[in-house]
Amino acid sequence: MPHMLPRATGILLLILAVAGCASSMPSFYTVPVRQGNYVDKATVGQLRPGMTKQQVQRLLGTPLIADPFHQNRWDYYYQFGKGGNIAEQRHVTLFFSGDVLDRIDDRRDD
Repeated sequence: MPHMLPRATGILLLILAVAGCASSMPSFYTVPVRQGNYVDKATVGQLRPGMTKQQVQRLLGTPLIADPFHQNRWDYYYQFGKGGNIAEQRHVTLFFSGDVLDRIDDRRDD
């Protein structure tokens, strides 16, 4: 029994050392993060003035932001982060006149 005490102490010290270093060790992998509505160039290219809200929603999905004060404006935001940096960002705003698509504002930063 007395010879097990130094071994147990050594194991405990090793565990404490590893636990203490774990928070300061560099991370080599970060999870890619996608946020918002994914809207690619090809899909935006299919939008045409004169399309109904239902046709647009079938193509792009439900807009991320539903502004009760601007019901004739739909905003689609998309952001892709990788390694702590923003790799791709897109903001598409659609303006409707009644139920019909009037104009498209497409801003892309990548």
